Amino acid sequence: MDATTQPLPDEKYPSSGRASSPPADTTAKKTKKPLSFHLSFLALIIMVFIVSLDATILAVALPQISSDLSSSTLASFYASISFLLAVVVTQPLYTSTSDVLGRKPPLHAAFFLFVAGSIVFALAGNMSVLIAGRILQGLGAGGIDVLGEIIVADMTTLKERPMYLGWLAVPMSVGSILGPSVGGLLSMRASWRWIGWVNLPVCAVGWGLIWGFLRLKGREEGLRERLGRLDWVGMGLFGVGATALVVPLSWAGAMYSWRDGRTVGTLVGGVVVLVMFVVYEGSGRVKEPVLPLRLFRSRTAVVSFWGSFVHGMVVYSLLLYLPLFFQAVLLESALQSAVSLLPLSIITVVMSVLSAVSVEFFRQYRWNIWVGWVVLSIGLGLLALLERNASMAVRISAQVIAGIGVGVLYTILVLPVQASAPSVDDTGLAVGVFVSFRLFGAVIGLAIGSSVFSSVWESSAANLSVLPGMESLQAFKSGHDAMQLIPVLGTLGLPQDVLSLILSLYETSMRVIWYVLVGFSVFGLLTSLLTREITLDQEEMGRQRFEHV
Repeated sequence: MDATTQPLPDEKYPSSGRASSPPADTTAKKTKKPLSFHLSFLALIIMVFIVSLDATILAVALPQISSDLSSSTLASFYASISFLLAVVVTQPLYTSTSDVLGRKPPLHAAFFLFVAGSIVFALAGNMSVLIAGRILQGLGAGGIDVLGEIIVADMTTLKERPMYLGWLAVPMSVGSILGPSVGGLLSMRASWRWIGWVNLPVCAVGWGLIWGFLRLKGREEGLRERLGRLDWVGMGLFGVGATALVVPLSWAGAMYSWRDGRTVGTLVGGVVVLVMFVVYEGSGRVKEPVLPLRLFRSRTAVVSFWGSFVHGMVVYSLLLYLPLFFQAVLLESALQSAVSLLPLSIITVVMSVLSAVSVEFFRQYRWNIWVGWVVLSIGLGLLALLERNASMAVRISAQVIAGIGVGVLYTILVLPVQASAPSVDDTGLAVGVFVSFRLFGAVIGLAIGSSVFSSVWESSAANLSVLPGMESLQAFKSGHDAMQLIPVLGTLGLPQDVLSLILSLYETSMRVIWYVLVGFSVFGLLTSLLTREITLDQEEMGRQRFEHV
């Protein structure tokens, strides 16, 4: 039976999610894991940690970097966003390439790009070189991030995978937590250039463990045949279309308005190219498509991909706008805001592990997903109620509740995607697409948050600036300028009544962002009701399975 005509796995085979039994030689042996397995998994933990750390490490350090390099606001903006854009565009390409060439060649390439980018960043003499370094880091981080999760699927059976995914979520969360603090401490106590140098010994340890202990069964075809199977046209279309889509999403409201012809034209061009990409991928003429449409033939997979997208929107928006809320409304320093974010971050880590333990014990994931969305929606709603005079207990409680939902969904959402994959050999592809959806959601969520903030801010500021004595608000007329001024609010010497009014504007504008996130979270809950429970007691392993050494 051709893969494109297989019945929906979660509809015709609800108890197993598989149309047939696996070959005998692909069944996992129930033996104790060797040392090489554990050292390889340690390498994956290191990989995920360093990427998560670098994704947020510039948040506090950027003002010092901008001052040292005498950069413009626009250059600083791209230094911040270029890393994420490069990760988003490259992840599906790494997924497809690794499925054809094997996991390790593109992983080695990703390590090389990330290390090269770190060195360029550390040696940068101006902001243009620094941005180039961040782009190189992002090109490598996209592969390190997505291949880490894919290789976990290669190394484990679906039956044992929940616990390993739970442990993998720990460095992902911890890296995001420590990023702003580490960046701030390095820039203030040593030099921001150490943000690049510190990656080198960590990458050396991770790469050394990968090189020495990770053994995955490769594909049997020769290199020339495998290169011929790559979807070169599809990769080109996706690369162009994704870049044209995400770049204007990053600059809209910052460089150019949403109505500007450059924004609209580039967005429309990106959408057109991506539509061409999807049509080409579904034509049936591609041997190894970048985006196999068979992955979307399961209703459970579709709603889980959507859940990943929404989860990415919410998580990355929280990590950006909640610290900014603490700085803008409570006048905390960047480092203080990072500390204030700890309740959300710590609970996210804890619940990532506990939810994995729960699935490991009960062998079911659906009620975890539903509870995760419900609790996340409640937590976001409580954040929308925060105000300047809210007590510490209220601020912590809202974060704890939101963190429970974030942590549960971090680990569990990917399980139905894997369980409903058309075949065990599609599991890696399914994981890669899932991770890519999460990062695309992040870009869209950040763009929506920026647009919402600017719209509410500019509308409110326009009404208030005409009042007597409010002339100083002219410096805050633009929503983008207001966002850029957050780190220095306490040093502007504004009269107390004017400062109080400005803080109220920040509070009102950010509250609307929480309302929007609540809406998306509730929609994520409603669509998750279509998820079906597929057994996790499957012990097949794919063609790129782990080999003992």
